[in-house]
Amino acid sequence: MNILDGLLILVLLICIGTDLKSRKIYNFITFPALGITLVLHIVLEGFPGLLSSISGFFIGLALLIIPYFLGGMGAGDVKLLAVIGAIKGGTFVLITGVYMALIGGLLAVLILLFRKGTWYRLKSISYFISCLLQGVKLPLGLDRNDLTATYPYGVAIAGGAFMTLFMKGAVFPW
Repeated sequence: MNILDGLLILVLLICIGTDLKSRKIYNFITFPALGITLVLHIVLEGFPGLLSSISGFFIGLALLIIPYFLGGMGAGDVKLLAVIGAIKGGTFVLITGVYMALIGGLLAVLILLFRKGTWYRLKSISYFISCLLQGVKLPLGLDRNDLTATYPYGVAIAGGAFMTLFMKGAVFPW
Protein backbone atom coordinates (compact mmCIF):
# COMPACT_ATOMS: atom_id res chain seq x y z
CA MET A 1 0.00 0.00 0.00
CA ASN A 2 1.42 3.37 -0.99
CA ILE A 3 0.85 6.75 0.61
CA LEU A 4 -1.90 7.70 -1.85
CA ASP A 5 -3.83 4.51 -1.04
CA GLY A 6 -3.47 5.33 2.65
CA LEU A 7 -4.74 8.88 2.08
CA LEU A 8 -7.68 7.54 0.08
CA ILE A 9 -8.62 5.01 2.77
CA LEU A 10 -8.39 7.68 5.48
CA VAL A 11 -10.58 10.12 3.53
CA LEU A 12 -13.13 7.41 2.74
CA LEU A 13 -13.42 6.24 6.33
CA ILE A 14 -13.88 9.79 7.63
CA CYS A 15 -16.47 10.57 4.95
CA ILE A 16 -18.40 7.36 5.68
CA GLY A 17 -18.58 8.37 9.32
CA THR A 18 -19.73 11.93 8.69
CA ASP A 19 -22.20 10.89 6.00
CA LEU A 20 -23.80 8.28 8.24
CA LYS A 21 -23.89 10.60 11.24
CA SER A 22 -24.99 13.91 9.69
CA ARG A 23 -25.65 13.14 6.01
CA LYS A 24 -22.83 15.52 5.05
CA ILE A 25 -19.40 15.21 3.52
CA TYR A 26 -17.55 18.23 4.79
CA ASN A 27 -15.31 20.61 2.88
CA PHE A 28 -12.81 20.54 5.73
CA ILE A 29 -12.16 16.92 4.72
CA THR A 30 -12.28 17.11 0.92
CA PHE A 31 -10.42 20.38 0.34
CA PRO A 32 -7.31 19.53 2.43
CA ALA A 33 -7.30 16.04 0.94
CA LEU A 34 -7.27 17.58 -2.53
CA GLY A 35 -4.41 19.93 -1.63
CA ILE A 36 -2.36 17.12 -0.08
CA THR A 37 -3.06 14.96 -3.12
CA LEU A 38 -1.82 17.56 -5.58
CA VAL A 39 1.36 18.12 -3.58
CA LEU A 40 1.98 14.37 -3.26
CA HIS A 41 1.52 13.85 -6.99
CA ILE A 42 4.00 16.63 -7.77
CA VAL A 43 6.55 15.28 -5.28
CA LEU A 44 6.15 11.61 -6.20
CA GLU A 45 5.54 11.78 -9.95
CA GLY A 46 6.30 15.32 -11.08
CA PHE A 47 4.30 17.19 -13.70
CA PRO A 48 2.81 14.03 -15.31
CA GLY A 49 1.47 13.01 -11.90
CA LEU A 50 -0.09 16.42 -11.42
CA LEU A 51 -1.78 16.18 -14.84
CA SER A 52 -3.08 12.71 -14.01
CA SER A 53 -4.44 13.97 -10.71
CA ILE A 54 -6.16 16.97 -12.29
CA SER A 55 -7.69 14.86 -15.06
CA GLY A 56 -8.94 12.32 -12.49
CA PHE A 57 -10.46 15.17 -10.48
CA PHE A 58 -12.42 16.44 -13.47
CA ILE A 59 -13.53 12.94 -14.50
CA GLY A 60 -14.84 12.31 -10.98
CA LEU A 61 -16.53 15.70 -10.99
CA ALA A 62 -18.13 15.00 -14.37
CA LEU A 63 -19.61 11.68 -13.22
CA LEU A 64 -21.85 13.28 -10.60
CA ILE A 65 -22.30 16.90 -11.64
CA ILE A 66 -25.49 16.29 -13.65
CA PRO A 67 -27.22 14.34 -10.83
CA TYR A 68 -26.19 17.18 -8.51
CA PHE A 69 -27.74 19.83 -10.78
CA LEU A 70 -30.90 17.73 -11.03
CA GLY A 71 -31.15 17.64 -7.23
CA GLY A 72 -30.46 13.95 -6.78
CA MET A 73 -27.03 14.29 -5.24
CA GLY A 74 -25.36 16.43 -2.61
CA ALA A 75 -22.38 18.66 -3.34
CA GLY A 76 -20.27 16.72 -0.84
CA ASP A 77 -20.83 13.50 -2.80
CA VAL A 78 -19.65 15.21 -5.99
CA LYS A 79 -16.55 16.60 -4.27
CA LEU A 80 -15.76 13.23 -2.70
CA LEU A 81 -15.78 11.46 -6.07
CA ALA A 82 -13.69 14.27 -7.57
CA VAL A 83 -11.13 13.88 -4.76
CA ILE A 84 -11.06 10.12 -5.34
CA GLY A 85 -10.28 10.86 -8.98
CA ALA A 86 -7.55 13.28 -7.97
CA ILE A 87 -5.96 10.75 -5.63
CA LYS A 88 -6.05 7.71 -7.90
CA GLY A 89 -6.57 9.00 -11.44
CA GLY A 90 -9.16 8.84 -14.19
CA THR A 91 -9.30 5.10 -14.83
CA PHE A 92 -9.68 4.37 -11.12
CA VAL A 93 -12.53 6.86 -10.70
CA LEU A 94 -14.36 5.51 -13.76
CA ILE A 95 -14.24 1.98 -12.36
CA THR A 96 -15.25 3.36 -8.97
CA GLY A 97 -18.24 5.00 -10.67
CA VAL A 98 -19.46 1.63 -11.94
CA TYR A 99 -19.13 -0.05 -8.53
CA MET A 100 -20.61 3.05 -6.87
CA ALA A 101 -23.73 2.83 -9.06
CA LEU A 102 -24.17 -0.89 -8.32
CA ILE A 103 -23.70 -0.45 -4.58
CA GLY A 104 -25.92 2.66 -4.57
CA GLY A 105 -28.71 0.78 -6.33
CA LEU A 106 -28.43 -2.10 -3.88
CA LEU A 107 -28.50 0.30 -0.91
CA ALA A 108 -31.56 2.05 -2.33
CA VAL A 109 -33.44 -1.23 -2.71
CA LEU A 110 -32.50 -2.33 0.82
CA ILE A 111 -33.55 1.00 2.30
CA LEU A 112 -36.81 0.87 0.35
CA LEU A 113 -37.55 -2.65 1.55
CA PHE A 114 -36.71 -2.11 5.20
CA ARG A 115 -38.16 1.36 5.71
CA LYS A 116 -41.40 1.73 7.62
CA GLY A 117 -44.48 1.66 5.38
CA THR A 118 -42.83 -0.10 2.45
CA TRP A 119 -45.75 -2.40 1.67
CA TYR A 120 -48.20 0.50 1.75
CA ARG A 121 -46.05 2.47 -0.72
CA LEU A 122 -45.62 -0.53 -3.02
CA LYS A 123 -49.38 -1.21 -3.02
CA SER A 124 -50.13 2.47 -3.71
CA ILE A 125 -47.70 2.57 -6.62
CA SER A 126 -48.96 -0.69 -8.14
CA TYR A 127 -52.60 0.47 -7.79
CA PHE A 128 -51.71 3.80 -9.38
CA ILE A 129 -49.97 2.10 -12.32
CA SER A 130 -52.79 -0.43 -12.89
CA CYS A 131 -55.40 2.38 -12.86
CA LEU A 132 -53.25 4.44 -15.22
CA LEU A 133 -53.04 1.49 -17.64
CA GLN A 134 -56.83 1.34 -17.63
CA GLY A 135 -57.03 5.04 -18.47
CA VAL A 136 -58.07 6.20 -15.01
CA LYS A 137 -56.02 8.94 -13.40
CA LEU A 138 -56.02 8.74 -9.62
CA PRO A 139 -53.77 10.53 -7.16
CA LEU A 140 -50.79 8.46 -6.13
CA GLY A 141 -51.80 8.55 -2.47
CA LEU A 142 -48.28 8.90 -1.11
CA ASP A 143 -46.97 11.50 1.27
CA ARG A 144 -44.45 13.91 -0.22
CA ASN A 145 -41.87 12.65 2.31
CA ASP A 146 -42.20 9.15 0.85
CA LEU A 147 -41.00 10.42 -2.52
CA THR A 148 -38.18 12.65 -1.29
CA ALA A 149 -36.38 10.38 1.19
CA THR A 150 -32.61 10.53 0.97
CA TYR A 151 -29.84 8.19 1.98
CA PRO A 152 -26.10 8.63 2.54
CA TYR A 153 -24.75 8.13 -0.97
CA GLY A 154 -21.22 8.78 0.28
CA VAL A 155 -21.33 5.22 1.61
CA ALA A 156 -21.94 3.93 -1.93
CA ILE A 157 -19.14 6.13 -3.29
CA ALA A 158 -16.74 4.86 -0.63
CA GLY A 159 -17.89 1.29 -1.24
CA GLY A 160 -17.16 1.69 -4.94
CA ALA A 161 -13.69 3.02 -4.19
CA PHE A 162 -12.98 0.17 -1.75
CA MET A 163 -14.18 -2.36 -4.34
CA THR A 164 -11.91 -0.80 -6.96
CA LEU A 165 -8.96 -0.89 -4.56
CA PHE A 166 -9.73 -4.52 -3.76
CA MET A 167 -10.09 -5.51 -7.42
CA LYS A 168 -6.81 -3.78 -8.27
CA GLY A 169 -5.08 -5.87 -5.61
CA ALA A 170 -4.48 -3.21 -2.98
CA VAL A 171 -3.50 -4.62 0.39
CA PHE A 172 -5.76 -3.41 3.15
CA PRO A 173 -4.21 -2.77 6.56
CA TRP A 174 -6.93 -4.68 8.42
